[in-house]
Amino acid sequence: MLIGDVARRSGVSARMLRHYESLGLVRPTGRTHAGYREYSVEDIRRVFHVESLRSLGLSLRDVGRALDDPGFAPTELVDDLVRRTRDRIAAETALLTRLRRIGAAEPAGWEDVLQAVALLQALGSKSAGARQRAALSAVEAVPVPVDALVEAVLGEPDPNVAGALRWALARSGEDAPALLAEGLGSPAAEVRERAVRSLAEIPDGQATALLRDALTHPDIVVRGYAALELGARGAADAVPTLIDMIVEGRNDADAADALTTLASEPALADRIAAVLVDLAHGTVGPSARRRLTQALAGIPGDMTARALADLSHDEDRAVALTATYILMLRDARQ
Repeated sequence: MLIGDVARRSGVSARMLRHYESLGLVRPTGRTHAGYREYSVEDIRRVFHVESLRSLGLSLRDVGRALDDPGFAPTELVDDLVRRTRDRIAAETALLTRLRRIGAAEPAGWEDVLQAVALLQALGSKSAGARQRAALSAVEAVPVPVDALVEAVLGEPDPNVAGALRWALARSGEDAPALLAEGLGSPAAEVRERAVRSLAEIPDGQATALLRDALTHPDIVVRGYAALELGARGAADAVPTLIDMIVEGRNDADAADALTTLASEPALADRIAAVLVDLAHGTVGPSARRRLTQALAGIPGDMTARALADLSHDEDRAVALTATYILMLRDARQ
């Protein structure tokens, strides 16, 4: 079969077949009387073998080794090809994501595109200062798509940069809470914490609903941040978690402050006082009773006053002194 026929049937151009010949990959077995290249069935089969290996991403040099070197093992080369392919896919996926984000920003002109690219690059910078500046300018300049800000805040280890990103997210629109909710399901504890802290800074109803759901989250850190913020928002369903935090000594001072905020409602104040009193007189240890007694300082009402009077005679001297001191302060304010 002549080279033109081989090219038509194989889909490999005559020019490429000549290149293969120059490299020694596929040499036509014979020549016609007129001197034209003539390919045998075996030659054509080798052309298809070359193309098959090239389709895997092998270089022509590696194709030649694979076909001619009996000792050439494919495992290492295939593993390397897998790695390079993954890297290429990751790079292409990152590019696609960036293009989509620029499109979502609806740039009016190429100047807006350039600003959006600069902001997205800055969000991924190794410099914490550059990331912080990008976060702060994300609201004022060309808007950065919400998913880019969420991705940045969930992966941000620097507390100052994270604070700037949370500030930007709180002003970025209604899509942020739903995207952050996905972070609550992350297997990484630090990502879950970043997600709930970001939700806590978004004042809308969707974020509040997600924080309520987070009260039953298996991660105690997530539950704690959710309860603290819900307490500040006046959500009574945060009370049990806040009291657990006081008993367990996790952010107990902040939890007590949140209970104080909630206790501004008289009916809720009595409920909170009743639970605190029951626990303080229950089976919890002395350190937990001291924290519960301290928490009663911010709860108004007669029930609290009676409980503090009882606790001023507690067998634990620290509990008794704490209750006595709080009673003195309450009497001085009246």
